[in-house]
Amino acid sequence: MKKIILFLFVAFVFTACGDDCYNAPQTIAFEFVNANDENLITNGTLSNFSVSEENQAGIQLTKTSDDKVILENVGAYNGTKNYIFYSNVKNFNFSIQSSEFKGGCDGYQINKLTFKGIGIDVKDEKGYYKIVLE
Repeated sequence: MKKIILFLFVAFVFTACGDDCYNAPQTIAFEFVNANDENLITNGTLSNFSVSEENQAGIQLTKTSDDKVILENVGAYNGTKNYIFYSNVKNFNFSIQSSEFKGGCDGYQINKLTFKGIGIDVKDEKGYYKIVLE
């Protein structure tokens, strides 16, 4: 019975994707903390920040209710793009490698996120990246 339900679910997913089907890349979120694991936005230390793409285009950022930062509309391309995070605390570089989604729908997937910089510690925390800036 489980196999039949699984088969029907998979068949539905692949047949439900039509011409107007699009898979957006997964969300990338950052939490900025100090060495004591205190959120730098919450405690007021990180007051000014922005992200720019390698061609100097600004990236839209959304602050969440728990003071994490979501990068909007990144990863919808084939290849690798470089970004710069600017702030009143520290600047760092990172890159996002993406590719076309290989499913029944059009779209892109983020394959790799690489941080570059001296003196930053990054932890992948299941759904967001915790970045130690101090």
